[in-house]
Amino acid sequence: MNVHNAFLHGDLTEDVYMKIPPGFEIGRDVQVCRLRQSLYGLKQVPRCWFAKFADALRRYGFIHSYSDYLLFTYYKQAPRIILLVYVDDLIIAGNNHRATVEFKMYLSTCFHMKDLGKLKYFLGVEVARNFEGIYFCEQKYELDIIVETCLLGSKPVTFPMEENQKLGISQSPDMADGAKYRRLVGRLLYLAFTRPYIGFGVHILSQFLQKYKEEH
Repeated sequence: MNVHNAFLHGDLTEDVYMKIPPGFEIGRDVQVCRLRQSLYGLKQVPRCWFAKFADALRRYGFIHSYSDYLLFTYYKQAPRIILLVYVDDLIIAGNNHRATVEFKMYLSTCFHMKDLGKLKYFLGVEVARNFEGIYFCEQKYELDIIVETCLLGSKPVTFPMEENQKLGISQSPDMADGAKYRRLVGRLLYLAFTRPYIGFGVHILSQFLQKYKEEH
């Protein structure tokens, strides 16, 4: 499920003022206005939204996990529901269809929700189902990285670095797009959680995030 305009649901716990938006005339003497609800662009918005959402879950009976801050569980006799939240996207799993539907209806009374159906793709992970169970795959995420680096036609290798290669501070030319290097290393770090064999190569590359060159 997805929460529409999630950051607009948060309640501000402090006084926040902003300039009068263009086209909104209420008098020459008034230069600023006080916000009563959270607004996109405020640094407090993510915290306010998550607090509002967590409070709605606790009222329903969910328990906030101590080991994973984004995980909530609901257990009442037989029905059991597990919810994982990432900003405004939710994964909801349960062992009782009726209880899960009732919970979704409750969320719809609290927020403007959109039911996206069965989970197919989440944070770079594809989800597939058959009679044997549920499978997770990052093939699309990997292909996106390969396409971004223009290596789609390259031959596969068993190890993502040349043998005995040593990278250090290089005198080669600077990269034209430095942000691209940092973004690529970040995506590879995420991929290394499920592809440990690339961990060493990514670790080496991450040492040059401040002084990266074409060689890297």
